[in-house]
Amino acid sequence: MILTGQEIANQVDQNRITISPYARSRCTTNSYDLALGRRLVYYTEEVLDPRREPGYEVREIPDEGYVLDQGEFVLAETVERFGSDHYVPEIHAKSGTARLGLFVHVTADLIDLGFVGQSTLQLYATLPVRIWPGMLIAQVTFWVPKGRIRLYGGKYQHADGPQISRSYEDHPGGVARD
Repeated sequence: MILTGQEIANQVDQNRITISPYARSRCTTNSYDLALGRRLVYYTEEVLDPRREPGYEVREIPDEGYVLDQGEFVLAETVERFGSDHYVPEIHAKSGTARLGLFVHVTADLIDLGFVGQSTLQLYATLPVRIWPGMLIAQVTFWVPKGRIRLYGGKYQHADGPQISRSYEDHPGGVARD
């Protein structure tokens, strides 16, 4: 069962959903609109290995926006910290963003129950597209879980800014950078 926008607002008021900063006006029919933060992560290696910590650099989107080239992939952040111990968040692109040829959350759209933090958006441009800090880029829905709840306590908990892949932590012999 998905929560309506009005129910999302009610659950925020009851502290059962965290969204910060929060604006009730961004509750839509059955989701909450998320804004794009300033920080972007670019991988600096030609080949990424899930058993090794990737090389990367962090850049900021300037006030005049930033053009993602066709085929470019970056990690971005939501402005909002969000999550819930009671509902399962799922991130989707806003339809207007998708219609510009921008994939916003390429594959990992399901957020763990109990996660609270900024979400990392996986941006992939199928066409050249300008992105702006603060633009409404995605939406989060909240779903009612069924069954025994086990809250997330993993490596991305309390994320601040876009998070690189830390899959190397899951592999025996995985290597972090010095």
